[in-house]
Amino acid sequence: MTYSKRRRGLTVASALLGGVLVLSACSGGGDDNASGDGGKDSSQAKVDEAAAKKTSEAQIKITPKDGSANASINNSAVTVSKGTLTEVILTTAEGAAVKGEISADKTSWKPGAQLERSTGYKIRVTAEDSEGRAAHENASFTTVSPDNSFIGSFTPEDGSKVGVGMPVSINFDKAISNKAEVQKGITVSTTGGQEVACHWFNDNRMDCRPDDYWKENSTVTLKLELDGVEGADGVFGVQQKTVSFTIGRNQVSYVDAKSKQMKVTQDGKTVKTIPISAGAPETKTYEGQMVISEKFKETRMNGATVGFTDDDGKGEYDIKDVPHAMRLSTSGTFIHGNYWGAKSIFGSVNTSHGCVGLSDTKGANDSGTPGAWFYDSSMIGDVVVVQNTGDKTIAPDNGLNGWNMDWAQWKAGSAI
Repeated sequence: MTYSKRRRGLTVASALLGGVLVLSACSGGGDDNASGDGGKDSSQAKVDEAAAKKTSEAQIKITPKDGSANASINNSAVTVSKGTLTEVILTTAEGAAVKGEISADKTSWKPGAQLERSTGYKIRVTAEDSEGRAAHENASFTTVSPDNSFIGSFTPEDGSKVGVGMPVSINFDKAISNKAEVQKGITVSTTGGQEVACHWFNDNRMDCRPDDYWKENSTVTLKLELDGVEGADGVFGVQQKTVSFTIGRNQVSYVDAKSKQMKVTQDGKTVKTIPISAGAPETKTYEGQMVISEKFKETRMNGATVGFTDDDGKGEYDIKDVPHAMRLSTSGTFIHGNYWGAKSIFGSVNTSHGCVGLSDTKGANDSGTPGAWFYDSSMIGDVVVVQNTGDKTIAPDNGLNGWNMDWAQWKAGSAI
């Protein structure tokens, strides 16, 4: 009995233990799964949640985009939202640093100067969000090459003071076929309230002016918004620039080759009459409205440079120190002092090779001569109207002389 009871107890215990083992096996399978796939999902979620808490909310934007070719040399910039910039480093591909400045509110950055064309750049940016968590962004780009870009050289210069006849003249270093789009990127305005129209002389030059001379003491502003404008197939503008110049008093001088006198007027009133000597009958001076485009206290004039040569091919004249010379045309027309001619020719006979001469002295140091007075009283942009020479009217594009085209003809040369 004792043995039998013992075995029965062991059997019951074993059965109970087996039940426990079976239950443990089922529960254990659950535990294994919890620590297996189910356990890994839970653990990963915690890792992801922790990582999310460590990720910065700052969002950095770099212009131009990473990998850009033909990038603008003007519009490079960095901005950040949901954070502030802590460091921006821009270098050339060779490692030369480019200076720039983070804005006062630390949300933007720009380089300190225009970038170079046809140059590779690398930029590295760091920003922080409100929790101090860092975000990083990097980019590389290459700016537009000279072969794939165009630039307009303009006159007059920013901040200059000029006469009432000075047009805005822009000369492009590449031929422009898409004239309308380029012209749309250029605006010329004046505080004088005058309408301003632009005229294309050819594929490389566009001048802008009002119907009549600029109003004295007004301000003229030229805006070039040409960055990214396609001027010709695969050739893009790179300029973003605003320049202004002021108009001085209204001085217009009238040269009469018949009477051999020049009447100088300011604001419509005659201030001086000067004896002159214009072009000789065989080398007449052009007629028309001419604008002073350059001034030289002294300059060399060689006839060979403008087609006046002798039988040996040398210039018919070569004067190395012409005093008080002011250019009126690209082709070589000047109004200038003359010290080599007899004083008696001024006001009595036309003797020049096409220029307008005023009595002067060698060395350009005598302020009492007519040549010196007119030079000192004139500025770039003043108008000189030449009359009664018997020659043809100067071409509007020979110098800054678009005033020899009437308003209808001028506006007909606009591309828009």
